[in-house]
Amino acid sequence: MQAAALLFAALLAHAPGKLVIKDVAKGSGPAAMTGDLLTVEYTGTLLDGKKFDSSKGGAPFAFELGAGQVIPGWDKGLLGMKAGGKRHLTIPSEMAYGDAGSGPIPPRATLNFELELLRIDKKGATPHVTITTTKRGTGPGAKEGESVVVHYRGTYLNGTQFDSSYDRHQPFAVTIGQGTIKGFGQGLVGIKMGEKRTVVIPSALAYGPGGRGPVPANMALKFELERVAK
Repeated sequence: MQAAALLFAALLAHAPGKLVIKDVAKGSGPAAMTGDLLTVEYTGTLLDGKKFDSSKGGAPFAFELGAGQVIPGWDKGLLGMKAGGKRHLTIPSEMAYGDAGSGPIPPRATLNFELELLRIDKKGATPHVTITTTKRGTGPGAKEGESVVVHYRGTYLNGTQFDSSYDRHQPFAVTIGQGTIKGFGQGLVGIKMGEKRTVVIPSALAYGPGGRGPVPANMALKFELERVAK
């Protein structure tokens, strides 16, 4: 009996684990599908609660769902999520880093992740900027090819700042449609003197799969813009 119990315990220890998905908040809009570009905020912990990685305080993480760019537990565990949704995943080692482990993650470790889906860029969709006017300006709106002077603050979708002309106390002179990322110029079309805008730019109209400087690959960006001079 003792030998049988030991054998059962050994088999149980090596039995494949199960991916456990728990929705904390549902989100809204279209569901994430294979081939979509997802931008997520995450924190990963071991079963004893020890944190091994987190995007908080830095850039979020963007990847193509189902393309093998992340561990299998993410590719399967994020299917069906909606933007704004929050999900808890418990991922067995077979769907994470397996017998080898990785960095601070020991071999055969089951992992917990708290994830928030910040944005979905649907596969095949035409990218476009989203503009929200937060303060109305006066006079004529800026046109394509026109030079304007603006202050800006650039953040990731989780609110972490990566650049700011306000911090340098030096506004930025730009000719709309030239010398900046495409989405930045599009976000300035029609802006009036004194006007403030919040502009969200998809990765395809920002720095794309290559990223640039502190901006990682495939990262959507948010800019607070203020026109301060002609």
